[in-house]
Amino acid sequence: MTHAVVTGAEGFVGGCLVRRLLAKGLGGQRVERLTLLDTHFATAPDDARIRQLAGSIADQALRRQAFAEPVDAVFHLASIPGGEAERNYNLGRAVNLEATLGLLEDLREQAQPPRFVFASTVAVYGETLPPVVTEETLPAPALSYGAQKLVGEILVADAARKGWAQGCSLRLPGVVARPGDGAGLISAFMSQIFWKLRDGMPITVPVSADGTAWWISVGACVDNLLHAATLDPASLSSRRVVQMPVLRLSMADVVAALAARFGADRTGLVTYEPDVFVQANFASYPPIETPRAQALGFKHDGTAAGLVARAMSEEGQE
Repeated sequence: MTHAVVTGAEGFVGGCLVRRLLAKGLGGQRVERLTLLDTHFATAPDDARIRQLAGSIADQALRRQAFAEPVDAVFHLASIPGGEAERNYNLGRAVNLEATLGLLEDLREQAQPPRFVFASTVAVYGETLPPVVTEETLPAPALSYGAQKLVGEILVADAARKGWAQGCSLRLPGVVARPGDGAGLISAFMSQIFWKLRDGMPITVPVSADGTAWWISVGACVDNLLHAATLDPASLSSRRVVQMPVLRLSMADVVAALAARFGADRTGLVTYEPDVFVQANFASYPPIETPRAQALGFKHDGTAAGLVARAMSEEGQE
């Protein structure tokens, strides 16, 4: 029997991950039980394998319900995003930091240590980056969100050392194309530009045309999350951290790829009004090198056209 637990299951990445687990299983095995945690669920489950637990992952009683049965894999995606965590420090600390520790400590009661995949973030690198980011670049978070995720990485590695879980932390970049208005996300413009240009609508972005960011589609992101859950733990270093491979693209590169797909007139729909803070934190990314991650089997979308195609596929829209 394969029992997987997903926190943040109602979110953008979580929803795609859940659909993939139900359809294709995990590591070649059918998922027989899928426990989903989030603050609320819009609809009742349509698959008998699903159990929904609504509430905060900061609630130990809720977590204990999730782990009442033996667990094979945990995908910890739930978080308070950067903008909201910066405005509400106590909430960010409770969910991003304390609940992560709580999840790991709860797993001490499992007879066998489950796989534990933690969704960390490139925000751990901070605002001032070197000319080239490598897998050895030291983190220096400039936001509470990044700091909390960095501590989470350390906690995952420590839990793996203690034998509570077979942990792996993946540093996620901007995942696209998230539907909706992206409330609470400073980086919402990175997804909104996909839908606005698809629909032929104007958009003003808070960065320059030549501002560069690190990108991945939700489909490729889920590929990597699933891969992390089946990776031989012996192949990871004691840090248990992997920088997810990404595409480094300027806003102009993404707009050009969208125009190639939806029409050349789309380029004229974009107005660039750079905001100093947003430009520094979300559009000033240097080249990034991830040979270790790629050798381990993690992948990005390949090209800007590939990013657009997969970001706007059915798996990214459902």
